[in-house]
Amino acid sequence: MKTVSVLEAKTHLSTLLEQVRQGEEVVITRRGQPVARLTAIAAPKKERQPGSWRAWPGWENFVYDPAVFAPMTEEEMKAEGWDV
Repeated sequence: MKTVSVLEAKTHLSTLLEQVRQGEEVVITRRGQPVARLTAIAAPKKERQPGSWRAWPGWENFVYDPAVFAPMTEEEMKAEGWDV
């Protein structure tokens, strides 16, 4: 973590912002006392692209089985340890 005075921060703001963008944290002091902290904000999340799962190997072998989402029978629930 880098510490700079207010005067130095005003003089070298562009340089400090570049350092913050690269992941460094900067504390700004006034008369030796910390008064502010410069940190990078989180980068915006990339928007999901429809069909991006097709880049995964083996996707062409995928078969949708609606039975996976069907309710369990009482026998299946007992076999899984659920108290019915």
